[in-house]
Amino acid sequence: MDWSPTKLLYYDHMFLLQSSATLLSFFKGDDGRRALILDSTIFHPQGGGQPSDTGFIAISESDIKFIVQDVRSKDGVVFHYGFIENSNEELESKLEKGKEVSLHVDESRRKLNSRLHSAGHLLDICMRTVGLGNLEPGKGYHFPDGPFVEYKGVVPQNELQGKQKELELDANALISRGGKVSAVVLPYAEAVELCGGCLPDYIPKSSNPRILKLGDNPGCPCGGTHVSDISEIISVKVTQIRTKKGVTKVYYTIGS
Repeated sequence: MDWSPTKLLYYDHMFLLQSSATLLSFFKGDDGRRALILDSTIFHPQGGGQPSDTGFIAISESDIKFIVQDVRSKDGVVFHYGFIENSNEELESKLEKGKEVSLHVDESRRKLNSRLHSAGHLLDICMRTVGLGNLEPGKGYHFPDGPFVEYKGVVPQNELQGKQKELELDANALISRGGKVSAVVLPYAEAVELCGGCLPDYIPKSSNPRILKLGDNPGCPCGGTHVSDISEIISVKVTQIRTKKGVTKVYYTIGS
């Protein structure tokens, strides 16, 4: 089936945990999982190194609750995977196109994911301040089981230990000062200016990228969710810097 792209409400409102939407489809996929497709969502799908939100979707004027276990995006359409609480055929028959629903994101999971993701971007900023700005940012992995940020380029072995300590100190200094965090969709030229004069090559010049701004630091393109203030990260510990096969990885954890 063809569905229109899902409107991503968290793009403009990162801190929303509840919203309303219209049900477009309820079906069982080839993998056996049940899924809801809505016209809009505040659930962040897994991607960009960030795990998906979880929570539940309630069907208006009924006692139906769809438990959201996983969220994925394909070709601009967001799929909410999960199950109906206390499901039976009668309940499933009520999940018709056009039904109004209310979305409820799990707050504790969203906050943890947002803190981990924001900490990764903060380390990107500090890589420049400790003299490693020549390394090209790569992918990030912001899952609780072992977050890291990756850079193309090699740090000499004899510099690794010192850079690890500097990076941690600089990151925690920024956290202690705090600063507002915001995200905004901008025309390409304005996005370039906000990001210090350049954007990654994979972003088309005809696009309007979403730019994340942490305090007064240069912005960066990102589609994820983040804290509202840098201080909410609490603290960062750089557990390891490892360089291998032309790639440097910085592993980190955050305080509780």
